[in-house]
Amino acid sequence: MPLAESDPRARPAAIGWTRSGNDITQQFMAAAGRPEIISLAGGLPAAELYPVDAIRAATDRALSRWGSAMLEYGPIEGFPALRDRIAARIAAATGGRFTAENVLLTTGAMQGLDLLGKALVDPGDLIVAQFPTYLGALDAWRPRQPRYAKLAWDGAGAEFDAALARAKFVYAVPNYSNPTGVLVPQAQRSALLRRVRDAGTWLVEDDPYLPLQLDGSAGPSILAADAAQRAGASYDGPVVYLGTLSKSIVPGLRVGWVVAEPGLIRTLTLAKQCSDLSSSMFAQAVAAMLLESDFERRHIPAIVALYRQRRDALCAAAAEQLGDSFEWEVPPGGMFVWMRAKDPAFDTDALYQHAVAEKVIFVPSSVFDPAGALRSAMRVNFTRNPPEILAEGVRRLSRAVDRYRAERRTA
Repeated sequence: MPLAESDPRARPAAIGWTRSGNDITQQFMAAAGRPEIISLAGGLPAAELYPVDAIRAATDRALSRWGSAMLEYGPIEGFPALRDRIAARIAAATGGRFTAENVLLTTGAMQGLDLLGKALVDPGDLIVAQFPTYLGALDAWRPRQPRYAKLAWDGAGAEFDAALARAKFVYAVPNYSNPTGVLVPQAQRSALLRRVRDAGTWLVEDDPYLPLQLDGSAGPSILAADAAQRAGASYDGPVVYLGTLSKSIVPGLRVGWVVAEPGLIRTLTLAKQCSDLSSSMFAQAVAAMLLESDFERRHIPAIVALYRQRRDALCAAAAEQLGDSFEWEVPPGGMFVWMRAKDPAFDTDALYQHAVAEKVIFVPSSVFDPAGALRSAMRVNFTRNPPEILAEGVRRLSRAVDRYRAERRTA
């Protein structure tokens, strides 16, 4: 349901805006370098798998091929060779027709979210978003002061269709959603696509976790389903697809992309021009070399094997230490376990302060809610730390839960 304009939660002064996801993001990024803190918070890859030698070799090849051209300011749309490669990659994955005109390279997928807000959203506009919602998206759009309606994957009723008709766009993370780790079934994706087409709005499909398929396959993207039903020189449908190399190679390259119909790409390019003129041609040229060598495809199995082991270690430790207080599903992919308190009055915002005292951090659920009202769950990351550190982190969380409960009893 959309928030009424008279509802104080719809205004920037509401809780969840003043204590924003920015605060939490800054805290867990800063904590990542403090050895006394166990961070179960950020969506950070395993640093020991960063392919330093492969990146060094790709840099040498890129400099040999392009020389000073990759050290210049470049086209706002991105390094041409990488645009072509991403277009070919998307065409191969979807069976659709995609050219460089469909691709805007960005400084990570996060910039794509930011540009969509700048280009499409005015204060008070409605966004229909998967709930709970990725905090980075909420942070990116917060300056635009939008209102939100919850995405109903089952397409429930006329009220939801009316929200779609008013929305500037729909935001969805169907593959191993952040924060919940949910893999949305294909039937629900198809139903949403039909309703979006009928409503005549955009559907933003954010897909950073596609490479991290730990159990089984994610299946076709929503973009693939739409592209399969279209013909033409290049894709011209309503799906706006965001991808990145941050999870499959390294986040430090800051290489992401937006794939959409050419008119929207031109609009987003103008918004990017006002933001940073262009992303790093150097990083994009190195990325082009890595993709040309097929390094990413060969590297992903090692990532998946490690993350599966760490996910299982985290869930086993949590079952022993936190099972009385929380419940969760084992995610089939991605980077997170979404733990829901069995007691609906449990407040993970309050738990967070006790966790910090125990030198462990997580992300409380309130920052994934535009209104800040979802306070009984937490997102826990399993990709950054080895099993023994995950087990210790869970033990510290268990002690934090004990402290929180003791405080409630004496309050």
